[in-house]
Amino acid sequence: MTKCKGCGVQIQNEDPKEIGYSPKAGSDYCQRCFRLMHYDDLQYSMKQGIDPHEVLASIAQKPGVIMWVVDIFDFEASMIEGLNRHLLGRDILMVITKRDLLPDTLSNEKLSRFIFERLKAYQITIKGLIVTGKGIDNKDDIFTALEQLQAKDIIVMGKANVGKSTLLNQLSQGDVLTTSRYPGTTLDLIDVMIDKYHFIDTPGIEVKKSMVMAVDEKQLKQIMPLSKIKPSIFQLSKYQAFILGGLVMIKLYGCEHTTAVFYVGNQLKIHRTKLENADEQWQKHLGKLYVPVTIAQKYTQTKVSKRYDKMDIVIDGLGWICISGNVQNIVVQYPSEVNIKFRKAAI
Repeated sequence: MTKCKGCGVQIQNEDPKEIGYSPKAGSDYCQRCFRLMHYDDLQYSMKQGIDPHEVLASIAQKPGVIMWVVDIFDFEASMIEGLNRHLLGRDILMVITKRDLLPDTLSNEKLSRFIFERLKAYQITIKGLIVTGKGIDNKDDIFTALEQLQAKDIIVMGKANVGKSTLLNQLSQGDVLTTSRYPGTTLDLIDVMIDKYHFIDTPGIEVKKSMVMAVDEKQLKQIMPLSKIKPSIFQLSKYQAFILGGLVMIKLYGCEHTTAVFYVGNQLKIHRTKLENADEQWQKHLGKLYVPVTIAQKYTQTKVSKRYDKMDIVIDGLGWICISGNVQNIVVQYPSEVNIKFRKAAI
């Protein structure tokens, strides 16, 4: 049986409703991958179909250096707590992707400092760090790091949508693997030879509590950044509220010399309103002016005090909001199935 070069599943020509189907005998790609590559057409969703425990167990059984690919824009959602415990004694090279989405004013030195501070908080130890992204050619840096680790077999792992297949296509200077914005594009292990190195691309580890999983896949292009982020900056006083699409509402009480900077996809609409009108506006415009919305449309609230001089409110799969200055209280309303976190500002 032939495996699809794009997603790794066995190609079959009998059942169009099953994964791996291709109407053409001898095809290198299944129909799903072909339509994703050429038409951005998602025939069926696999975002809920890959068990993260099975993926990690499979990775742990394969010898070699671990290349852990992490999306810097969605850093917190990319983390895998207890990673060193799952991969006991293994050398881990972290490769940061999507650096091109962040502002140029953020230096790589400051970015690296932030990354290592967050890894320490998650109690994760790595052997090396490479920062890359679209238009950043550091292929030689990656191969140098692998040479230093005496790597021959490299297992490429990471959460869904971090850019593993895109990275391997860049290293091979070809478009061998299927890439898309949809979670669950890679469905099985795929062997790729690049120079003298044997890479094994693995299915993305499911991100269970991310905005990416909470919205319909047709809405992903409205929340995922497609180009360099243009931070939206607001000066605040007294009581203010912000509504992000139909996804999140942030209420700020007692603002004094306060600044809110939004690091989200440029296509997501940010609506500013008076705090006393926020709930009424939400109910009136949700799903109409305020779009996109989540599939479930069930929300919860978290109330916090500002913990740092500059604090990020991180919404997994959506981005983050940096709050600086004086704020008495912050209330975040967000989908019940999505994680939020509060951290010392990244930028």
